[in-house]
Amino acid sequence: MKRLLPRPRADAIPGNEIYRILVCRPNHRLGNMILVTPLIAELERLYQGAEIDIVAEGNAAVDVFQTFSSVRHIYCLSRRGFKHPFVFLSKILRIRRTDYDLIIDPCLGSGFSRLLARLFKGRRKLGFDDGARRSRGMTHLVPASMAPHHMAKRSVMLVRWYASHQINEAEDFPALDLRLTAAEKQHGEQLIRRLVVASDQPCEGGVIGLFAEATGKKRYCQAWWNDFVSAVRLAIPECSLVEIIPAHGRSMLDSKWPGYYSTSIRRMASAMAGVDMMISADCGVMHLAVASGTPTIGMFSVTDAKIYGPYGSHNAHVATQGMSPQQAAKRAVALYRESFRLRSMPQASHRLEAALL
Repeated sequence: MKRLLPRPRADAIPGNEIYRILVCRPNHRLGNMILVTPLIAELERLYQGAEIDIVAEGNAAVDVFQTFSSVRHIYCLSRRGFKHPFVFLSKILRIRRTDYDLIIDPCLGSGFSRLLARLFKGRRKLGFDDGARRSRGMTHLVPASMAPHHMAKRSVMLVRWYASHQINEAEDFPALDLRLTAAEKQHGEQLIRRLVVASDQPCEGGVIGLFAEATGKKRYCQAWWNDFVSAVRLAIPECSLVEIIPAHGRSMLDSKWPGYYSTSIRRMASAMAGVDMMISADCGVMHLAVASGTPTIGMFSVTDAKIYGPYGSHNAHVATQGMSPQQAAKRAVALYRESFRLRSMPQASHRLEAALL
């Protein structure tokens, strides 16, 4: 059931007084930057005449927010800033030159993010109430108990809590969106088409993209992926496969399928926008696939998918604990069928139905 936020409040943040916004998200991980895109979309909706600055780490944020017209400055702190104190401090001092109308700490439990929000100059400072010590210096606090499970929804709920007008659709959250341009999407479609044609694969059943890399315990072994892909191919032989190659530049699938490699986040997203569905390990590239607009299935073995799963109605996850690769493939194929129906290919649909019985 959809909930209504009990607003407007007496201490609401007035929309007609907010023009300079700073979002503090000092994190270098690609996935965490992409999970900020719904917050920026919500700020654009609530404060339509405002400019937004972002404090991040590393360079991922520059590519992620490249086409967001509301974003003015992206301050990329060094991942090892304290090893270069003069560079780090000069950037902090540069940010402190601006008096912001609203500073947002969208994180729950991040000491560094809260420290920065308190350090910079702002009339209003918004964040979750996660302890008396961290709450000092913040003017607007939202109870931590109100934070939704999913990371992408938390920051949206945060800014809605003090919105100056009633929010009727509390469950209607903005999507992850890299805002690829039409030219970027066209480039991706043409690229995938060339890769498929050159590989002599059948393409009557669409193209499935695969990303098989992840870190630590989230990584599946190569044998697992080989068995998984073989089961998918058996169930949907009409589909073509394309592997998105990880940053280290090596195939995770024995180079059995045509691959695409790029060090550019946006070029990688363009390629994923050119496939019909992405199947990805639990990682930042999974969120990138979602933000490209392509229906995405995430493979989860250890992480809580309620917090980090593929976000949005056209995406899903497979919790593989206790599953064989073949069982996981069966579930992924079922999700593929639900998403696409293969209405124009009755023979393929019939074979899918038989494979899933």
